[in-house]
Amino acid sequence: MATYTLPELPYDYAALEPVINPQIVELHHDKHHAAYVKGANDTLEQLEEARDKDAWGAINGLQKNLAFHLSGHILHSIYWHNMTGDGGGEPLAADGVGDLADAITESFGSYAGFKAQLTKASATTQGSGWGVLAYEPLSGKLIVEQVYDHQGNVGQGSVPILVFDAWEHAFYLQYKNQKVDFIEAMWQVVNWQDVAKRYAAAKERADVLLLAP
Repeated sequence: MATYTLPELPYDYAALEPVINPQIVELHHDKHHAAYVKGANDTLEQLEEARDKDAWGAINGLQKNLAFHLSGHILHSIYWHNMTGDGGGEPLAADGVGDLADAITESFGSYAGFKAQLTKASATTQGSGWGVLAYEPLSGKLIVEQVYDHQGNVGQGSVPILVFDAWEHAFYLQYKNQKVDFIEAMWQVVNWQDVAKRYAAAKERADVLLLAP
C-alpha cells in the first residue's frame, strides 16, 4: 500500500480566479502534485529493495529523490490550503488572526516589511523554487526562507506556514515569464485563517526540536 496519497483540493478548479485560472490549478494539482506523490512512493519502494538486497550503489540518488518528492508533496499540500478565493488583504485582529499579525510585526517590524521580503524572496529564488514564511522554534519568531528543488535553503526544524510556489508550472500558462506579477497577485488569495492555524500549531509543537544540553 502506498505511503503517501494525493489530497483532494479544498475547492474547485475555478475558485482562485482571476489570480490563478482553472487550467493551471487542474494541471498543477492533478499532474504535478500527483507526480511528487508517486515519486515519493516509488523511491520508498526502491529503498526497500536496496535494503532487501543489501545493494547501496544508488543510495545517494535515492535519498535525494526522496527529499525532492516528499518535500514537494508536503509543500504543495500546504500551498492549496494557504489559498482561498475569499482571501487577501492584511491579517487583522478583527478577523481573528491577531496573534499571527502580532508575530509578523514582531519578527519583521511591520506587515509591509514582511510582505516586501517574502515577495522578493519568492520572485528571486534561483531556478525553480518557493518563498516560505516559517516558524523558527529556537527563536520563537517567524522567518522568510527561499526553497529551491523543494528542500534546499531551509533552517532545520523550521515549520512552513505560508508558501508561494514560484516554479514555472505554477504560473506560466497565465503569466508567461512574469514571475513577479504572479507573486504580487498571490497576495490576493492568501488564506490568513489557514496561516494563523498553522502558526498556532507550530508554536504548540516547538518543543519537538530537541537540542543537546
